[in-house]
Amino acid sequence: MSEAAADQLFLGRQPILDREQRLYAYELLFRNGSRNAADVTDGVQATATVIANAFSELGVEAALGNCRGFINIDEAFLFSDLIELLPKESVVLEILETVPPTPAVIERCKILKASGFTLALDDVIQLAPEFAELLSLVEIIKVDIQPLSRVEIMQLVMKLKPMGKILLAEKVDSREQMEQCLKLGFTLFQGYYFAKPTIIAGKKLDHSQLSLMKLMGLLLGDADTSELEEALKPEPGLTVNLLRMTNSVGAGSTETITSLRHAITVLGRRQLQRWLQLLVFSSGKQAGSTNPLLLMAATRGRLMELLAEEMQAGNNAFADHAFMVGIMSLMPALISLPIEEIIAPLGLAEEVREALTGSNPDNTLGNLLQITAACETGDLEILSKHLQKLSGISIKALNRAQTQALQWANGLNQPPA
Repeated sequence: MSEAAADQLFLGRQPILDREQRLYAYELLFRNGSRNAADVTDGVQATATVIANAFSELGVEAALGNCRGFINIDEAFLFSDLIELLPKESVVLEILETVPPTPAVIERCKILKASGFTLALDDVIQLAPEFAELLSLVEIIKVDIQPLSRVEIMQLVMKLKPMGKILLAEKVDSREQMEQCLKLGFTLFQGYYFAKPTIIAGKKLDHSQLSLMKLMGLLLGDADTSELEEALKPEPGLTVNLLRMTNSVGAGSTETITSLRHAITVLGRRQLQRWLQLLVFSSGKQAGSTNPLLLMAATRGRLMELLAEEMQAGNNAFADHAFMVGIMSLMPALISLPIEEIIAPLGLAEEVREALTGSNPDNTLGNLLQITAACETGDLEILSKHLQKLSGISIKALNRAQTQALQWANGLNQPPA
């Protein structure tokens, strides 16, 4: 496949959580952008090459942070020598349900396992006798709960548990399903139940979140530094964090900051606004854990900002709006309020409001938001539809920006230097 065709590779990702709803891994989705699945003359080899290259060129391994990446493996890719170029410690080879458990497949899996790879079996909904040997080789069994009833899930788990494997429930779309799978003993979970912007019960912002929202409103309203300083003074926790961050190497400051006014000036309004937006989400963070929703929101914001810069280089206002749309788009899921109620007091620009509420299908920021969401779900149809509406974004640029965004979001959880 030509270099141009290889550039059409689409990188998607879906989070996998543990029993405490902490981020455990990502399922990485590598697709060549072609809807024609029959076009596989040398496509498999080319895709395998690009996947292997992705870990060096795109920095996917670094972008995963401490998490592993699950990679879908079909029969042709299973037998590609390039699979052995993947970093064993960073990936899980997810054998697709379409791979027949032939003697050759079993032997290949034994070789890969012996060389240090972790194997998983995808989309298990029943225990067919012919899969017994393959099941014995894998460490992780992914159970597709969607087509199964509660009783069928229970019966399947009772058969799987004695094998001593890690059980992963996939396509978990509701809190009820999550709780059922927890009770049955599943260890890992995949699905977007936690990110659905559904309103559970009029949950209100707590005091610290209200303070953050007030500060954001002041910034967006271009308030004087003295007003920002007065709003921060009653919040000692925020003040200490602001001074600590401004004094850190990451803030790019070579001078010691001693006052709030000085910190605001050195940090700059743009960076202060980003910091406050992230803090709104991190205030919903579980103690001692990584909130996957926080990471997803941060990644969305950074990805949209990078794509905005790709489209309109030098237009800081457009990039700022893109970042805000991305990071605020998941706020309804975090604080259980409608997006309209959340943004009402903030005095946002009209294009930002339109993007967040979805009121204008031609809104550029709204289309960027749809692209970032498609990257999370791996939906090629939505991705293609909205990329066509925008100019200046190639698949290659999208992949590069997505990897950079994930690296940036992972860095938010690292302690300051």
